[in-house]
Amino acid sequence: MKALRWLIPLFLVVLPAVAGAAPGTLPLVTVTPATGGAQTYSVSLQVLTVMTLLSFLPAALIMMTSFTRIIVVLAILRQGLGTAQTPSNQILLGIALFLTFFIMSPVFTQAYNNAVKPYMAGQMQAQTAIETAAKPFKTFMLHQTRQSDLALFARISGHGKFKTPQDVPFSLLVPAFVTSELKTAFQIGFLILIPFLVIDLVVASVLMSMGMVMLSPMIISLPFKLMLFVLVDGWTLIMGTLASSFYH
Repeated sequence: MKALRWLIPLFLVVLPAVAGAAPGTLPLVTVTPATGGAQTYSVSLQVLTVMTLLSFLPAALIMMTSFTRIIVVLAILRQGLGTAQTPSNQILLGIALFLTFFIMSPVFTQAYNNAVKPYMAGQMQAQTAIETAAKPFKTFMLHQTRQSDLALFARISGHGKFKTPQDVPFSLLVPAFVTSELKTAFQIGFLILIPFLVIDLVVASVLMSMGMVMLSPMIISLPFKLMLFVLVDGWTLIMGTLASSFYH
């Protein structure tokens, strides 16, 4: 499958040259001037561009949406419960993915209505559509990014002060956003781990006072942690906290 993923774009690159050499035919990859000094690309070149961008889609999903914070918090929750591989990685990824779609739905809707829909209707050029679609993502990321993290990466890259938040380039915004998301995720994870840590300490102290030092405290504390998590409706609290943390 990996080889096929690279062969398809290569085939689309080579095919126009072959088609262009055939007598009486036009090349599949053409660039024609449009009004206002813009350029219009042929369908085959647009397909090649789209297929190339699809390879960056997983990285964009992780680095430019709420996915990072959610999956880190869920992993810390599982670690605090001490349930090993329950829920499994597939379940955690599924929860994080669909919760990301729920949180990012206003951003996706805005990008679709303002950029994708006009572009598919032929009312907007590709470059303009990309810039328009990036605006709601940039607004979302700027709202979740700490100023200290932005200042850090701006200082490292040698950028000066920006007149408006929209002037921040994605090359600087993405690492600052990811750093802020990781920091926020660990802060939420710390609060989640505190009650589980208290239960582990109490169980370990009781076992030690009873002289049962050979018995693992994790085995005894696991049912109590699960009972506490169920009694407080833990999944609802975790999901609600994660969703509301992006709209504070």
